[in-house]
Amino acid sequence: MRADTHNTPEPKSFTDALVRGDLQAVRACPKADLHTHGWANSDRSYVYQKTGRDIAPVASPLASMDAMHTWAQANIGDLFAGHSGRVLGIEATFTRALKDGLTRIEFGDDVWMVTQGLGSPQDLVESITQIHARMAPQVQWIPQLGLSRHCKVALLREWMAPWLELGFHQVLDLSGDELAQPIEVFQPLYRAAKNRGMRLKAHVGEWGTADDVRRAVELLELDEVQHGVAAAESPAVMRFLADRGIRLNICPTSNLLLGRVARLQDHPIRKLFDAGVRVTVNTDDAIVFGVGVSEEFLGLFQAGVLTAAELELIRQWSLRDD
Repeated sequence: MRADTHNTPEPKSFTDALVRGDLQAVRACPKADLHTHGWANSDRSYVYQKTGRDIAPVASPLASMDAMHTWAQANIGDLFAGHSGRVLGIEATFTRALKDGLTRIEFGDDVWMVTQGLGSPQDLVESITQIHARMAPQVQWIPQLGLSRHCKVALLREWMAPWLELGFHQVLDLSGDELAQPIEVFQPLYRAAKNRGMRLKAHVGEWGTADDVRRAVELLELDEVQHGVAAAESPAVMRFLADRGIRLNICPTSNLLLGRVARLQDHPIRKLFDAGVRVTVNTDDAIVFGVGVSEEFLGLFQAGVLTAAELELIRQWSLRDD
């Protein structure tokens, strides 16, 4: 079914806040972040308070994902490594959620965390659950399990097994270099997750093509796509996504600062929305790119990409399970 872009009521608080350019009022409205990466979504001021390290965000567009990794190594290093680093990242992520008015957030651990000597999947789940209950119980946390695309599939299968047996995570995501391995090698892992009733999404179409987006959706039976902006290059692929109700969780500032779009005013979220594709607005890596979901919404409005009413509809989409 195509997304209905006309029938959702428009709460004046959010649309009025956008029109006024009132960031604090935008933050006060419920929102979700459905495309986020654990410690990389840490709150900058919380990290500074706890460590004395002030991590200034990326200031100008980077040339590639490798350039981003180089930046992270130089500016963040091993700050979030080990048990204390993991706790810091989780606490800072929930802190940011509260400051940004998030009522829903999806993130969790990569399966390779079982190799870090931090305990079993049960131990890791208990620790993040305790931090959530202590710091942000009012925020709906959707536990997400991650796969790193550069890892050997045999190892991913081995590491993934105890997480699936635990049966705690609700979402599976695949991230990393889109060109590292063919998408079909991950089919058995996605089938196993689907058999456990998990919602399926994957990073695709950030660096690849529109056809890559369609192929990933078909082969992995995805419910959602992380990024997926390349789909805007093909009317046929956009129609495919719209007809199947596949949601794209888009991160505008990340796309801008990684050189995927030249100007925010030209962001393909406009074309995708007009084609009936269901989209959401997210941060990707807030501590890297320096913005929260509220700034993302306000930036799109002020750049003239989408109207306040259209952004309200997108906000509503992000808060629903359907």
